[in-house]
Amino acid sequence: MRSGICCVPVSPMRAEPSHRAEMVSQQVFGEQCIILEQEKDHWIKIRCNYDQYEGWCQEGHVLVLEEPINGSTMLTGDWESEVNVNGVPMRVPFGSQIPGLADGEASWGGHLIMFGGTLINPASLVFEEEMIREVGFPFVNTSYLWGGKSIFGVDCSGFCQTVYKFFNKPILRDASQQATQGEIVGFLQEARCGDLAFFDNPEGRITHVGILLNESEILHSSVKVRIDPIDNMGIINRDTGERTHQLRIIKRYF
Repeated sequence: MRSGICCVPVSPMRAEPSHRAEMVSQQVFGEQCIILEQEKDHWIKIRCNYDQYEGWCQEGHVLVLEEPINGSTMLTGDWESEVNVNGVPMRVPFGSQIPGLADGEASWGGHLIMFGGTLINPASLVFEEEMIREVGFPFVNTSYLWGGKSIFGVDCSGFCQTVYKFFNKPILRDASQQATQGEIVGFLQEARCGDLAFFDNPEGRITHVGILLNESEILHSSVKVRIDPIDNMGIINRDTGERTHQLRIIKRYF
């Protein structure tokens, strides 16, 4: 199996090799993957190195590598940043990766990548309230997008996974998967900033997740990334007063 790396700002990953198929996730610029299959019409099935998520994307969204690129795991630190790919500028989203970067340059399968913007080292960020807010708040008002995981459009679990990535805390992709990780927090009143709260539907299936800021506020992607009140029953929409999500469980990952 061949290695690859995402070479566009955001690449949709679909359930089937078709533009009409459900978008199940995304790759953002600089994320690495394994190429599992190749279909006609230039579709490839990939497995993301970060979370082992699988899906189909367009062949042109991935540069083929002889082997994975080791080295820097730094993430771009501005809402959007300019990166230069083979002499052509590209705007990439907050949290993109540029593995192999040294002195402002990297080589990806013979392609020259140049970057001189702000970088954040996930290994250096302390998982505490001030920094969690600093990383999470740039997403506020980003539109909800099913399968999205970038600041250009993000779903609930993609948002949580991306914020956690800034702190070198890998979690799985979907809310139901994330709920299997971490340690249970018994009561909302015991929650710390950064804990994840999970919510279920009437059938008892986990369908939503958000990042607790404290015992009474949650940062989550629902219609858009927003801050809403939360109590022992669940989330209340700050704008309408409607109760929107039923609290199921709280998890801690540190």
